[in-house]
Amino acid sequence: MDVVLNYADSYFFTPYVYPDTWKENDPWRQIASLLVVANVGGYLLYFIVASLNYFLIFDKRLLKHSQILENQIQKEILCTVISVPFMSIPTVAMFFLEVRGYSKLYDNVGDTRMGYVGVFISMFTFIAFTDMCIYWIHRFLHHKHVYKHLHKLHHKWKVPTPFASHAFHPLDGFLQSLPYHIYPFLFPLHKVTYLGLFVFVNIWTVSIHDGNYRVPESLKSLVNGSAHHMDHHLYYNYNYGQFFTLWDRIGGSFRYPSSFEGCGPIDQILAKERESALKNGHTNGVKNGDMKKKE
Repeated sequence: MDVVLNYADSYFFTPYVYPDTWKENDPWRQIASLLVVANVGGYLLYFIVASLNYFLIFDKRLLKHSQILENQIQKEILCTVISVPFMSIPTVAMFFLEVRGYSKLYDNVGDTRMGYVGVFISMFTFIAFTDMCIYWIHRFLHHKHVYKHLHKLHHKWKVPTPFASHAFHPLDGFLQSLPYHIYPFLFPLHKVTYLGLFVFVNIWTVSIHDGNYRVPESLKSLVNGSAHHMDHHLYYNYNYGQFFTLWDRIGGSFRYPSSFEGCGPIDQILAKERESALKNGHTNGVKNGDMKKKE
């Protein structure tokens, strides 16, 4: 995060905000700046990615589902807007430790033993490590003594839209992001790679709430996509994973998506529409028959 903070200091905070007497390496200034960066960056990332997803990818037929709440999108956005500042507080604590040099983040690829090979390996180990941790954190959040206090809010959106992606209780949202922050304290990671992965996981979080169930056939049993996560929202105790289905299979919580079997939310909507059309057709037929009898 010090890469972002350095840019923010150079182009905004130092020339326009802080007095010359408040040095860039002052810890209180760094905390204040990180709070601004985390909140502004969080809102921008959320609104840009979720909006693009909603208008370009999200299957809007889902808005006709019986379990969509009245004004649900507005409620999802409001929940996120309220939660982000509170989520940013513990997040900034982790960013601050990174900026002060306590993590294993590094600047120069050339200074490492494995070079760019190590960078690519770290991408895969980051995804694998966080996927494992989030599975167990997510499953913990479904424990009967925890769920009602934290995670229940996110399951208010039984048929979520992309705007539900970050609509969490603040502590719930931070706990599920914690593995992303812990990784660079345990394993070496290039700073720019870390930023790229951080953006990626936020995009992924939006994508598994987008109602777009199209997955290559060969990946349907491996990737925890939107169809898998939709069933998590609908049936609660299945498909806790973030990226892959591995840990759900190990933990016995894997559920093959109902959408892949022709009985998902879209199928339910289409079935109701067909049923309604048949009823209307039958009613019209009866009325037309009565008319003919009268004639």
